Amino acid sequence: MHEWALAEAVIQTALDVASREGFRAITRIEISLGELQNIEQEIFRFALSEIIKMYPERFKDTKIDLIIEKTLFRCRACGNEWNLKEIKGDWNEDVAEAIHFIPELSHSFIRCPRCNSPDFEVLKGRGVSITSLVGEKDGDRS
Repeated sequence: MHEWALAEAVIQTALDVASREGFRAITRIEISLGELQNIEQEIFRFALSEIIKMYPERFKDTKIDLIIEKTLFRCRACGNEWNLKEIKGDWNEDVAEAIHFIPELSHSFIRCPRCNSPDFEVLKGRGVSITSLVGEKDGDRS
């Protein structure tokens, strides 16, 4: 599943940052999920919880917060800005699934609601990223 691969990437990134920052344990991770990515949050959260079990020394009582970043588009032709909610009602399940796996396909299915141009940019709401990582270093008090 796509969510598992994304969860593995997030955990590996957290481990890399923790090593670079000298954290012996990661106590909190805040993860931004772009609305356009259409991540199944329950599956993603479950995948994260299962993967961190493989690293008990690094992820002890780690709090994981998921933040949904709303999508914002801007038309390059007319400058109009709009959000996903304004256009998502026109999608069928196949379109949603295609964009879930390959967000770049959104240009094949989305048009500016004002001028109908397919030439737009995604300003917000795309991808998955760690927005905050908190950890403990040796010598920190528990």
